[in-house]
Amino acid sequence: MRIRKDDQVLVTVGKDKGKKGRVMKIFPVDASLLIEKVNYQTVYLRRSQANPKGGVTKVEGKISIANVKVVCPRCGKPTRVGYSILADGTKQRNCKRCHEILGG
Repeated sequence: MRIRKDDQVLVTVGKDKGKKGRVMKIFPVDASLLIEKVNYQTVYLRRSQANPKGGVTKVEGKISIANVKVVCPRCGKPTRVGYSILADGTKQRNCKRCHEILGG
């Protein structure tokens, strides 16, 4: 996966197009992720002993990985993620625009 937890991403498609947020959780099986404060969905809570009135809340929903781009911390623009192999043999993610090494 080219996107990792705590990356800053930009939504490119859908009702939240143009919004930026931090990746909270990644679901590799269905290639989706949760982004902080993006793609809110309404959840209706049933009445229970813990919550006697029930209620309506909003929670973040999953977004497909194909619908987001990583925002480079150096240039601040949405970019694709590439890889480079360093001299010591480790593999690092980098920004395709400015070639800055991305954290993680």
